[in-house]
Amino acid sequence: MIEIKNIEKSFGGTKILKGISTIFETGKTNLIIGQSGSGKTVLLKSLLGIHTPESGQICFDGRVYSELEAIEKRELRTEIGMVFQGSALFDSMTVAENVAFPLRMFTNDDQAKIDERVDFVLKRVALTDAHQKLPSEISGGMQKRVAIARAIVNKPKYLFCDEPNSGLDPNTAILIDNLIKEITEEYDITTVINTHDMNSVMEIGDRILFLKNGLKAWEGTNEEIFKTDNQAVVDFVYSSNLFKKVREAYLKDELLEQKITAQ
Repeated sequence: MIEIKNIEKSFGGTKILKGISTIFETGKTNLIIGQSGSGKTVLLKSLLGIHTPESGQICFDGRVYSELEAIEKRELRTEIGMVFQGSALFDSMTVAENVAFPLRMFTNDDQAKIDERVDFVLKRVALTDAHQKLPSEISGGMQKRVAIARAIVNKPKYLFCDEPNSGLDPNTAILIDNLIKEITEEYDITTVINTHDMNSVMEIGDRILFLKNGLKAWEGTNEEIFKTDNQAVVDFVYSSNLFKKVREAYLKDELLEQKITAQ
């Protein structure tokens, strides 16, 4: 579990995060959504320790990040996996070498143990035959799966994903969403995802945090987001005619179910 308490962050005198508090639950896919400039990326980078908030606390299972010693912060970083927006694979490394990189950085494992772990996570993301390929030799969806394999190879307690579906076709995006959710539940990870993809919100949004102008404007589940009367959420999530129709159909079905139950 990650708990943030009254986080505030400014740049150049402009306040970007304005007293945000929430809990990202373990074993859940926790999504952060909002328009560009709402503070999503700044919040994610604050969780990663890239930005230091002026006030407030970030707690990793009770450990207050700002109160940790340097060695404790390094140890905490070994518990974090990251899936970058563009996958961020090393072009000159093979798939297997990319996945092995965190193990070489943060462990003293011998080559046999590294190879065993790399084989395991590549099998988990359905890439059993890609070990010796370069990133340029595989598709965008496969690159994303390699990035996920690299992110989980060191058995993280916390997984952060920045726009994991960016640049992917709809079918591949759904596969990546499902893979992230499966891994989150299977390994009981605290997963935090920055996304603009409303399909992700509807499909895997166990917990959703909606930011607007640096403030927490709403939070809830993907079921609750259908029912919310928060106009800012409705305007953002259901901005397309398609999603408006989806919401209308959901509400009609729920109303009908309530009437049947009441009879």
